[in-house]
Parts: sequence; C-alpha cells; structure tokens
Amino acid sequence: MKQFCLSLMLLFTLGVQAQESSALNTQIEDLKKQVISLNRDLYLLEEDLLFPASTQVAVYLDMDAGQYFRIDAVELHLDDKLVASHLYTQRQANALVRGGVQKLYLGNLARGEHKLTAYFVGIGPHQREYKRAVSTSFTKQDDPKALQIHIRDDASKQQPEFLFEEL
Repeated sequence: MKQFCLSLMLLFTLGVQAQESSALNTQIEDLKKQVISLNRDLYLLEEDLLFPASTQVAVYLDMDAGQYFRIDAVELHLDDKLVASHLYTQRQANALVRGGVQKLYLGNLARGEHKLTAYFVGIGPHQREYKRAVSTSFTKQDDPKALQIHIRDDASKQQPEFLFEEL
C-alpha cells in the first residue's frame, strides 16, 4: 500500500512537473517572439535615427548581363570619397545575373549637387580583364534619394552597358 501511495504521488508530481514544463516552454516561446519583434522595431528606429529621410541616399546595383561582363568588384565614390566597395564571390555574381538587387550604399547626404562614380572590375568580352568607371550627377532635395546602377549586355556593341536611374 505504501508503495502504491508513493508511486501515485510520484506520478502526480511528474504530471505537475510536465504541466509546469509545458507552460514554461510556452512562456519561453512567447518571450522569443517578443524579443524578435523588439529587435525588428529597434533596427527600424536605428535606421530612422541614423539615416533620416531628409538626408538619406541609397544606391542599388542590378545586372542583366553575363555574356559580355562578369563582375568581380565594385567601388562607389560619392563626391570623390570612397563610400562603399564590394568583392563578389561567384555565388553573389550569379545571384545578380539571375535578377538580384544589391544595396551598395545607404548614407546621409546634404542638400545640393553631388557626383556619384562607380568603378567596376570584372571579366569582359573575350575573357579579358575589364575595368570601367561611370559617373552621374544628381541633386539631393529634402526627400530620400535612391539611385540604381544597371549593368546590361549591349549585343550591338558586344560590350556591357552601365546606366544610372533615379528611383
């Protein structure tokens, strides 16, 4: 009888512990979700504080090339100052060719006229090393500014073509 009572108490204790453990796991999962949500909110707040809309400039890169140009590296200069550079792995270069868009730069810029220059290094026609610099001028106003650099194959010239677009 004593053993039965002890066994019954042990089973009851284990059942209570299992219920408490389940409730604790649920609370932990809820806390994890709250932390992820807070982290996202903090990231957005940090971006708003560091890059207010009135001074924000973003530069993106996309490619519709592959036959006449394979990208290896890019350097981005804003008003003759290096602001971004990137060396590409084969996987990253393939992602761009398949339609990916890369954010090259996000920063602050005062109102007025500015010059953006991008230096590209890669493999061009006939598998030769290819270097190219392209520039554009733009005016920054009070609203955010976004620029996109498109790299396209130009079949008529059998060369890559580098184009800027204001978004």
